[in-house]
Amino acid sequence: MSELDELSVVYLGLGSNLGDKVATVRAAARRFAELPCIQNVELSPLYRTAPIGETDQDWFVNAVVRLQTSLEPKTLLNRCLDLETTFLRQRSRRWGPRTLDIDILLFGELEVDEPGLRIPHPRARERAFVLAPLRDLQADLSLSGVVVSELLARCSDQEIERLEVGDRL
Repeated sequence: MSELDELSVVYLGLGSNLGDKVATVRAAARRFAELPCIQNVELSPLYRTAPIGETDQDWFVNAVVRLQTSLEPKTLLNRCLDLETTFLRQRSRRWGPRTLDIDILLFGELEVDEPGLRIPHPRARERAFVLAPLRDLQADLSLSGVVVSELLARCSDQEIERLEVGDRL
């Protein structure tokens, strides 16, 4: 079975640090809006962020998409991976440069821990480039019982800057 009986609210993290980063993130969000079994797609403001992990690379553009879907988590993950491939994502090294990175951050109230898929995303609580756009989409959203704005305050040492490029799909 690849579909659920009800719609789930899902948050996806989008990031790019190769090519036209802003255009890529926006185009990826639009692609989700075109997929069957997905509706009510909303893109957060875009942020310029410093790389984490492998820091000797260009800065990123990051955003979060909120959507509703009847797809099961694994099926949505496969759609995300397909979309990354469409945008020529190369997986040559962990935390390396990428044309497009898509992470499932939250999937309703589900918790998933299986090979290749962990929901909620295991590092979402400690990354400003996830927390700031999440806060923009839903200020009262909590991760593991802690409001995202409080988690974001704990990440004050991370470089992040809201881009003034418009927030539409």
